[in-house]
Amino acid sequence: MSTVKEGLKTFFGAIGSFFREFGEAVAKGDLFVKLSLIWMGAGYIRRKQFIKGILMTLLEVAVILYSVGFAMDYVTKFGTLGTVQQEAIFNLATMQNEFNDYDHSFMILLFSVITFVIWATFLFIYMRSIVNCYKLQKKAEAGEHINTFAEDLVEYKNQKFYITLLSLPVLGVVLFTIVPLIILIFVAFTNYDQQHMPPSSLFTWVGFDNFKSLFASGGLTITFGYAFRRVLVWTLVWAFFATITTYFGGILLSLLINNKKTKFPKMWRTLFVITIAVPQFVSLLLVRNFFANNGIFNTFCASIGLTDWLRDIGMISTSYIPFLSAPGWAHVMIILINIWIGVPYQMLIATGVLMNIPTDQLESARIDGATPRQVFVHITMPYVLFITGPALITDFVKNINNFNVIFLLSENVYTTTDQLMANSQASEVDLLVTWLYRLTQNYYNYKMASVIGIMVFIICAVFTLVTFTKFTKGDREEAFR
Repeated sequence: MSTVKEGLKTFFGAIGSFFREFGEAVAKGDLFVKLSLIWMGAGYIRRKQFIKGILMTLLEVAVILYSVGFAMDYVTKFGTLGTVQQEAIFNLATMQNEFNDYDHSFMILLFSVITFVIWATFLFIYMRSIVNCYKLQKKAEAGEHINTFAEDLVEYKNQKFYITLLSLPVLGVVLFTIVPLIILIFVAFTNYDQQHMPPSSLFTWVGFDNFKSLFASGGLTITFGYAFRRVLVWTLVWAFFATITTYFGGILLSLLINNKKTKFPKMWRTLFVITIAVPQFVSLLLVRNFFANNGIFNTFCASIGLTDWLRDIGMISTSYIPFLSAPGWAHVMIILINIWIGVPYQMLIATGVLMNIPTDQLESARIDGATPRQVFVHITMPYVLFITGPALITDFVKNINNFNVIFLLSENVYTTTDQLMANSQASEVDLLVTWLYRLTQNYYNYKMASVIGIMVFIICAVFTLVTFTKFTKGDREEAFR
């Protein structure tokens, strides 16, 4: 965890340094620097940076007008998320029903979050502007050259081009990642569900009640706690086996195809690559039909007597093999089908890595009498694991959120018979992410979906931080030189 600690130390150190610079600027700045606390453009105009001073002034005015003219109508209601319910009022003048001036809980939440982000961004720019004005003051006192606006633009085109280049991506991350994530977190602390659906109804804050429901082990909220434990265990089991089977399957397949004794290696490699060219959802839907209760595979098994034999020994109690419609059977089949889907990708990655293994190490090992198994265990596999380790971590996290495979194989095929699972709108083959989807898309239970989304984020974040720290610990690259 040393890498994480160092990263946090650097992050908080940078924040502390930023506030120290701001405090120094306020304390030691001249009259115009202090005036910039009220009028942001004052310090720039004093140093004859008129365009920048005008831009800062316009920004300040725009934020004030936005806050007073629009944002405060929503922010002042953020504490309750609205109190006025929608009602239809008959207007005698127009002889029509009209709605009152009602509150919309989600709009209050949405625009409040956007406003908080705007205020936080403005506060950073505001504080940075004061620091910059103080730096300009020190330059003027030292007799140094102060850039014009045109020279600043040239600097952002050359020396500070990285800032220019990162501006749009950072803006995109804020708008499409940070803002939705903050809203997701806030919704988890509300009662936003089908019974509290704006605009006809209001939802409000409920504190940690939703988290208590998710982790409860008894009482009235037992269903969600029961379902969460079952789904979480299956999610982790699925992610582990889906990652390991395709990873090692791809390596072994690559070794077999690239073996000198294998005939027509290009043909075999091409056949497996062709499977990648077929869209995944098409393959999964076809396989789902093959293994359906009345599908081709069940028909074949019945014709050869396999279905009757399995029923006679007590493994099934139906007239078909429930490949994708019963617990246990569905879990195993989903993992096996995923091997067929995922191995070709890993084969291509492994082929590229194996082609770059230092041949001198392999030759030295053979000269020293190492068997093929020893070469694989002590040279090939450690080298492949070192190169593909970060990708292996990414694959595990991706499989935790692997929506396509689970949803396409189980939708309209698997129906749970566990009443507690059904009460929570979950099934035994659901991952956390597919359960989240059903809660929002089918049942409009946004509050519990948000809680589950937070749990998925925590699990993925903790696993990624811990495993990446282990993989990057020490100078492992030197071991392969």
